[in-house]
Amino acid sequence: MVDTIANKTPDVWVLVDDRAGNRSQCLGVADALAIDYRVKEIAYGPWAALPNVVLGASLKGLTPDSRLGLHPPWPDVVIAAGRRTAPVARKIRALAGRECFLAQVMGPGAGRGDFGLIAVPRHDGAVAGGNILNITGAPHQLTPSRLKEESGRWRGRFDDLPKPWIALIVGGSTRRRTFTPAMAIELAARASKMALLAGGSLLVTTSRRTGEAADTLIKAITAPNRVFRWGLDNSQENPYHGYLALADAVIVTGDSSSMCSEACAGTGPVYIYAPPALTIAKHGRLHADLYQQGYARPLSGEMDSGGDQQWTHQPLNAAVAVAQAIRDRLGL
Repeated sequence: MVDTIANKTPDVWVLVDDRAGNRSQCLGVADALAIDYRVKEIAYGPWAALPNVVLGASLKGLTPDSRLGLHPPWPDVVIAAGRRTAPVARKIRALAGRECFLAQVMGPGAGRGDFGLIAVPRHDGAVAGGNILNITGAPHQLTPSRLKEESGRWRGRFDDLPKPWIALIVGGSTRRRTFTPAMAIELAARASKMALLAGGSLLVTTSRRTGEAADTLIKAITAPNRVFRWGLDNSQENPYHGYLALADAVIVTGDSSSMCSEACAGTGPVYIYAPPALTIAKHGRLHADLYQQGYARPLSGEMDSGGDQQWTHQPLNAAVAVAQAIRDRLGL
C-alpha cells in the first residue's frame, strides 16, 4: 500500500460527528496533512451505544441517511476521532476491498490492528505499539497562520477596552461533573482580579455547557469586559477565535481537553481554572502535563512572577505530529 499511495495523491475522507471536540481534532489533522479531503458527516442511531467489541467493523451504529453518504469510490485514507467513529472507519476499510489507511485520534475500543495509526493523548494513558503515537493534548485547527488570519479579522473590535486583554474561555458541566454557581463566582473573582491588577480587561465567552451558571459568572465579573453568551448572542459572530488570536493571556476552565489545547495554540500565558470538584482524573493528568511542559499554569488570580505576563511557550497543536506520522507511514 505504501508504494501505491506514495505514487499518487491519496483520496482522503474525514469522518465528523456531532461532538465539537472530535470534529476539531480530525479536521485539524486533515488540515495539517495538507492534502485535499472530503468531509463525511455522520450521525448515530441507538446501536452506537453498544461496545465497539460488539459492533466490530460495522455501519450499524449510524442513521440510515449517514450510511447512504458512505459509498464508492472508497478512500485511500480515513481520518476520524472518538470511539464511535472507529467501527465506521473499519467497515469502510473492509468495503474498499483493498488497503485503506485508517488514522484514528483516541483509542478505537476494538480492532486496534486495523488502524495504521492511533494517536493516543497521554492523559488518556500512554499506550505502546507499532501503530501508536502518544500525543500531548488534543489536535485542533488553530495553527499560527489561522491565528494570524483571525487576528486580522478581529483587529479593532475591542479597542475600547484597556489592555492587556485576557481571554476568559468558560466551559461548564460534563457528564460527571457540575459547574456550579459557586465555581462561577470564584472564577469571575480570580479572572477579574488578574485583569484589574494588570490594568486590563476580560474577553469572555461561555459555552453550551456553562448553563445557568453563565448568569452568575457574568454578574460577578468586576473588571472591564466584553461578553459573548452562548445561546443568547448566537445571532452575532462568535468571537472565540478572535479572542484567542488577540488576547495577551488566556484563562480557560479545565473541563475540556480540546479547550485547554486550543488555549495553548498561541505563545502567550495560559492559566487553567480546575477546582477538584470540576476536574476528572484524565483532565487532571492533562493539566499536569501542560504545567510540566510550560504550556500553562494554574489560575491563582494574579499574573505570575509579581505581575510578569511575559512568559511564553511554543504553540501546542498535536495535529502537526499526527499529520507527519501519517505522511511517514505512507511514504508521502
